[in-house]
Amino acid sequence: MSESIPDKEVIEKAHILITPYIHRTPILTSQFINELSGAELFFKCENFQKIGAFKARGGLNAVLSLSKEQLKNGVTTHSSGNHAQAISFAAAKVGAKAYIVMPDNSASVKVKGVENYGAEITFCPNTPEDRQNTVDAIVKKTGAAFVHPFNNYEVIAGQGTAAKELIEDAGVKLDAIIAPVGGGGLLSGTSLSAHYFSPGTEVFAGEPEGAADAILSFKSGKVEKAPFVKTIADGLLTPLGPKNLEIIRKHVKDILTVSDEEIIAAMRLLWERMKIVVEPSGAVVLAAVLKNRELFQGKKVGVIISGGNVDLGKLPF
Repeated sequence: MSESIPDKEVIEKAHILITPYIHRTPILTSQFINELSGAELFFKCENFQKIGAFKARGGLNAVLSLSKEQLKNGVTTHSSGNHAQAISFAAAKVGAKAYIVMPDNSASVKVKGVENYGAEITFCPNTPEDRQNTVDAIVKKTGAAFVHPFNNYEVIAGQGTAAKELIEDAGVKLDAIIAPVGGGGLLSGTSLSAHYFSPGTEVFAGEPEGAADAILSFKSGKVEKAPFVKTIADGLLTPLGPKNLEIIRKHVKDILTVSDEEIIAAMRLLWERMKIVVEPSGAVVLAAVLKNRELFQGKKVGVIISGGNVDLGKLPF
């Protein structure tokens, strides 16, 4: 595992490594949403990615970067769903066993996704401590290689490829890019890609008010816990990793928080107007743009829709 912040060449190499296994997802636009937001928005649709989320990128880069010796006992991770699917998918591609730790309240659609890739699932209570302790026990028992969901430079480099594609395919110079933030893998990778491939493009994050740890960490400079955790955006519940925070503080302009009501309204707007399936965590970014209209007024903004793995039996509208 790398111990240094990915440079431009590392992200380029990650992109080459994972390209045979991923979709180069489309960039969609909506005249209606542009008028509503007062900005020109370019939606990078990672809801169309393999496994239904951007996490396939980081999971693949991390697993494909492991040696045969490291892979011989399998791989393990903890995740509420999308990273779990990513590691299961990547492990299947290299013929390795995957041991996945999932919270016992994970969305059924994400559990089924992990099962479909043949991974062995262990459920645990949904706390960071229980997740890590369960993974540690699996590593001790099996010798599997642990791939952290976000506090891992190979994962960060892989996630950065989404913004790299967005910058290359938008057809315009973007004034800003906004990504959701949970553990910070996507946001740190996005901010590095903007720094390397589109200097001058500002990077923002959208975060739920009901899991607002990143904004506290961003301000204090150390990893903070959210004052309370209760949000529909189940993919954004984890605190930032130290590696992610260091990058984010250096390269991210600001973190913008939104309420669950604003997330649901943005999610519905994307479904109704753009006809795309977006999960709440993926709708956070549009909610942040609409809430901060003055900030993005007249700008060309890349909006990373992180995923579309939503339980269709439990829609919030």
